[in-house]
Amino acid sequence: MFTPSNVKIQRPKRASLLIALAVLAIICTVRWWNPEYPDRLERMTFDMRLRLAQSFASPAATNFAFVSMEESTIAAVKNGTFGYRYGLYWPRQVYGRVVEELSAEGARGVVFDVLFGELRSDHPSVQMADGNIIQSDDFFALQLHRAGNVFLAATPDVTPPPLFTTNALAIGNISAERDSDGILRRVKAFYDVRRWHPLFKKAAADPDICADLDHARFMPGKILLPQTGSTNIVEVPVDGENNFAIADLVGDTLPPGSAPKAKAFTYERVWDMGIVLAARELGLDLAKTEVDLPHGKIYLRGAKGMERVLPVDEQGFFYVNWGLHLWRLPLESVLAQDRARLAGETNELPNYFAGKLVVIGSAVQANDLTDRGATPLENDTLLVSRHWNIANSIITGRFIRRVPLPVELLLVILLGGLTALLTWELRGFTATVVVFLLLTGFVGLGVFFFIQFRWWVPLVYPLGGAVLLQHFMLVVHRAVFEEKEKRRVKSVFSKLVSPHVVNELLAADTLALGGTRREVTVLFADVRGFTAFTDQAQEQVVEFVRANKLSPEAAEKCFAESARETLEIVNLYLATVAAAVKQHDGTLDKYIGDCVMAFWNAPIATPTHALACVRAAIDAQRAIRALNEARLAENPARELANQKRVAEGLPAMPLNIPLKLGTGINTGPVTVGLMGSDVHGFNYTVFGREVNLASRLEGVSGISRILVSEATLRHLQHFDPALAATCVEQEPAHMKGFQDTIRNFEVPWK
Repeated sequence: MFTPSNVKIQRPKRASLLIALAVLAIICTVRWWNPEYPDRLERMTFDMRLRLAQSFASPAATNFAFVSMEESTIAAVKNGTFGYRYGLYWPRQVYGRVVEELSAEGARGVVFDVLFGELRSDHPSVQMADGNIIQSDDFFALQLHRAGNVFLAATPDVTPPPLFTTNALAIGNISAERDSDGILRRVKAFYDVRRWHPLFKKAAADPDICADLDHARFMPGKILLPQTGSTNIVEVPVDGENNFAIADLVGDTLPPGSAPKAKAFTYERVWDMGIVLAARELGLDLAKTEVDLPHGKIYLRGAKGMERVLPVDEQGFFYVNWGLHLWRLPLESVLAQDRARLAGETNELPNYFAGKLVVIGSAVQANDLTDRGATPLENDTLLVSRHWNIANSIITGRFIRRVPLPVELLLVILLGGLTALLTWELRGFTATVVVFLLLTGFVGLGVFFFIQFRWWVPLVYPLGGAVLLQHFMLVVHRAVFEEKEKRRVKSVFSKLVSPHVVNELLAADTLALGGTRREVTVLFADVRGFTAFTDQAQEQVVEFVRANKLSPEAAEKCFAESARETLEIVNLYLATVAAAVKQHDGTLDKYIGDCVMAFWNAPIATPTHALACVRAAIDAQRAIRALNEARLAENPARELANQKRVAEGLPAMPLNIPLKLGTGINTGPVTVGLMGSDVHGFNYTVFGREVNLASRLEGVSGISRILVSEATLRHLQHFDPALAATCVEQEPAHMKGFQDTIRNFEVPWK
């Protein structure tokens, strides 16, 4: 409702609050239910921060080494450089010789980023130093056993055969799941492999049974094994602890000394190769690891209180802290040293790998051995590097941690609320600048926390949603609403004050329009002689009607024409005064007949309001004098025109006469505000004793004079002493409504 108490550039706080809350609710809901989070944009900000972090020093373990299979290695093995010739798919004895050399150099651990999925009896045999011939796989297993510190690669689908796993120190997972954009950012800490009882494996291999273990179904009290190539189901009863009766698979006769029951299967946990590598370095016991996926933590513990807490998500994934780059040695160098060592040439052999954790992987560009892909750092990266980056992260205790969802939602709410407050309290451009600074500052904090602490503070939802969307919605709403408010203010004030004052009103945050007490300077300026001029013009028309015996219709036409011309004349004089008022940023209150009422210092505060009012009165007097001179100069032409009008039987136009101006000015406290109602309209006006005094001064001002009160004179003495010194005190006057005589002063203007 448009009432005097709320007429201002209003801002609909309730609607704005609802918009702000709606935006926050939408952002929080979308974030809460986003199953693909972090989405592509958020992952891009992660990549950007990780690349920036490479410019800053970061803790790094120094005991890693990389032995790479290169195109040159493949060529050397193929052309017989080392005394044997093999194609791309080398027999296991080649890898056995690598283990042999690294063990001889004192490597602390050897990691193969190469899958050995099955035994290969078709590979060439190896002649040992004692002349014995053994299979290639046996030679590899022998070297694994002798070294005692080799880790073999596995995936959920491929596990090395027992010949290798029983001789290796451990196995580690080398599989990786890239994000939807094809970039490897995270890996799974572990996976569990189901290990079936040998009798189940036997049933799977039995051509009469052909049990499909991969598609086994588990129901309370039984395991259902579909038969390959058939719709038949083999049902094996089990108890609550997953134990089955041996007799159910072998018949009633049990082997001597065997237990009547056994577990149908067990689970073996296979850790990521990087974790296995770090466990070797720190002495962590992975068998004693505590996994707490609901709380996003994996506790890796070792001797003497050693502990690392690995942050993971609910599926067990964690982010790789990429950035550790290793010098690499081609694999052919290791094979060459092994050949030289076996030949007894040990005096000048370099010892690269003493005490090192050695990772063996592929660096070839194109063939089945290629192991390259995109990471946050580069589009083409040796993916084998993930192992030492993960191990380095665990060894140094420097992990990438994502801010928890509740904290992210709190950030959304805080940033959204702050953005809404800034947008609504500040002006448009200023609000946009401050919001931009807020956005920039938060991005800077996000980058700082990542580089310094590896905390991944989300940016997309807090900034894109809580800041940018919030700011945009409120700016649009504010613009639409305030345009309506500005039109409303213009409709009230555009005809009362100068365009400059209107612009100040539109720019103001708060307008005191609802009835307030304020010191103002009030002006009354009355056009002297207008009443006599009106009476004279009226008498001339009456005489013309009587002399010419005009009909009522013709007489009415003459009276209407005279009234129109009279009104045009008074409007001309009133407009001249009003122009002087607006020129000096006064507020035009109203026209009272042939009198103009105006005031200064409201609605826009002006310290020099009294001086501005007096100068407006001076300019008005001078403008009236100039107007009179111009109108008197028109009289000769009007006389000629009147002769023609009389000849045509029309009434003569009255000659222009000079009209004068009497002005009264007073300064003092008054009540100022809008008067009226929504239905009948409003008038911004002032009232009170000091207003009446200004009116009384106008009444005694006479012709072409400006009278000011003592209060107004004091203002002039403060702001324009020279003008105040020219004022002439008049005889104190008795005025209606005032008991005491009133001191008054004339302001010279000629």
